[in-house]
Amino acid sequence: MNFLFHLYLSGNDAELLAGNLMGDFVKGKLTGHFPAGIEEGIALHRRIDSFAGTNRHFLGSKRRLDARFGHFRGVLVDLFYDHFLAVHWDDYGAVSLRQFLADTRLAIRRYGNILPERLRRVEPYIFGELLPSYLEVSGIERALARMSSRIARSNPLGEGAGELRKYYEGLENDFYEFLPEVREFAGEERRKLRTVT
Repeated sequence: MNFLFHLYLSGNDAELLAGNLMGDFVKGKLTGHFPAGIEEGIALHRRIDSFAGTNRHFLGSKRRLDARFGHFRGVLVDLFYDHFLAVHWDDYGAVSLRQFLADTRLAIRRYGNILPERLRRVEPYIFGELLPSYLEVSGIERALARMSSRIARSNPLGEGAGELRKYYEGLENDFYEFLPEVREFAGEERRKLRTVT
């Protein structure tokens, strides 16, 4: 779950921010169940995921990883890129990472009454523990272990941090190439979404 990347790419719009965070928790068609700005944020989340899924740098990162991770390679790259964004935050963020997370948490809580129940339950963990831990490889390791344990069938996710350690420099270079492209894409999509309504 690349929460940090999605939050970063939401810009300064609180509704887009909340909707983008909700993206992993809301499935199916958007049919007016949420306010328009929130649904635009969910749509933005989905478009960013689609963009990443076809981007040459993101795909290059997936190819670096051992084939035994199968379709989980995309999940791993998502988290690895969140790690690199956290590590290099001062190069990309307008405020410190700590301040960004505090401000974002306040903005998200304004929409607490419409957040999916599962997201409401994990929001304190996301902002209080998970995202701050992404600064360290050990934090990514703990996140992957937690994700792995939540999947009923046997899976290799819990061993994924070994791939980050093994291919750190190459993955970091992929991240450097990916970031400006996805940032430009997200900016264009935000403008399109806000123009439609």
